[in-house]
Amino acid sequence: MSLLSARGLHVTFPGRRGAPPARAVDGVDLDIGAGEIVALVGESGCGKTTLARSLLGLVRPTAGAVAFDGQPLGYSSGALRAYRKRAQLVLQDPSGSLNPRHTVYDAVAEGLRIHGIHRSERDERTAVAEALARAGLRPPERFFLRYPHELSGGQRQRVVIAGALVLEPELIVADEPVASLDASVRGEILALLLRLRDELGLSALVVTHDLGLAWNIADRVAVMYLGRVVETGTVESVLTRPQHPYTRALLSVLPESEGAPVVLTGEPPDPSRIPSGCRFHARCQLLASGEATPVADRCRGEDLPVLPGGGERSVACHWVTTA
Repeated sequence: MSLLSARGLHVTFPGRRGAPPARAVDGVDLDIGAGEIVALVGESGCGKTTLARSLLGLVRPTAGAVAFDGQPLGYSSGALRAYRKRAQLVLQDPSGSLNPRHTVYDAVAEGLRIHGIHRSERDERTAVAEALARAGLRPPERFFLRYPHELSGGQRQRVVIAGALVLEPELIVADEPVASLDASVRGEILALLLRLRDELGLSALVVTHDLGLAWNIADRVAVMYLGRVVETGTVESVLTRPQHPYTRALLSVLPESEGAPVVLTGEPPDPSRIPSGCRFHARCQLLASGEATPVADRCRGEDLPVLPGGGERSVACHWVTTA
């Protein structure tokens, strides 16, 4: 049974000044198993952050349902409070996540206090020290009285991770966890997430635009475009044998890829103007080159089903399914 699952998830935001509503998430099934790391990848504006926030209960879906450990997610204040102790968010900007007026100790202990986990001062100190040590800040007592401006970017991100770990969650949702860090530090943070999975059995959803990051950390990958997952499967199957033309385009710009990068034409994704048929058809390099001419009418007019949320390899593409 999946630890976290979404079924038929939709998130729609009202349009401005009479504009059509924005369908940020437009039908998604997604499963995350216990101890599994799933990478959710796609370019900016594809809806991946909105999907992640809806999975955490921070954005209430317009339709569909989220379940955690087999139980439907409730949206009362009490239900969300209990859920957010078990599922924690790690944001991409550690500087923005930390109050500059709070010490490292207070930043990590804040979760314990918010959730009313009553501990003696000694127990709280022990819990904070253990969380900092697990996040790789050793000896932890050395960091207690420091402020965020006294830390490096990598150390600040570790403090944010420690603030999540202090509540002993079962799931971490990391939104671009290394995007703001120097290249020399990114590997350390990714190695930390893998170690936490191995030592604590943590599950994780890692939201990223970087397929190289997904390759290094994920067990499974879901590629998202314009509000919907268009390709999913194990990281090896998707990233070594990409089938959807959008996935191929994303992979083509990696330094280690062979051949010329694929330059996508047309307008970038607009969730208020989702086209009929395949939502990628206006920018598809296979249609533009004529390779997909036999299925061109289907691409432009026939909708594709929502992909299953489990681990099986799936692709939402008329050309792939008929080839």
